Amino acid sequence: QVQVVESGGGLVQAGGSLRLSCAASGRIFSSYVMGWFRQAPGKEREFVAAISRSGGTTYYADSVKGRFTISRNNAKNTVYLQMNSLKPEDTAVYYCAADSRLTIATMRGLEKYEYWGQGTQVTVSS
Repeated sequence: QVQVVESGGGLVQAGGSLRLSCAASGRIFSSYVMGWFRQAPGKEREFVAAISRSGGTTYYADSVKGRFTISRNNAKNTVYLQMNSLKPEDTAVYYCAADSRLTIATMRGLEKYEYWGQGTQVTVSS
């Protein structure tokens, strides 16, 4: 089994920054594609960013492109989401997900991921 734990959420002012971390254990971390998703109250969970096993390929939702950066450190079994220029509409619970089966073509699909963290709250004040 794979354990996935997010951290780094909090309350920030609009225009500020946060860095989320996701630690995974129980398997060889480098064999997993990793994704970040978020869910705001009353809305469906949506794709935010994903990264390939080696870190060579990344994808972003149009709503965060240019502001968020996903990265990974396989030696530390950790994936990060650097969030800059935060907006109130970024307020949501952010979830980290992992899967060993997904490809670059499919790693943006939230329904495909096998392992999920419990989420961390990000609140951006106006």
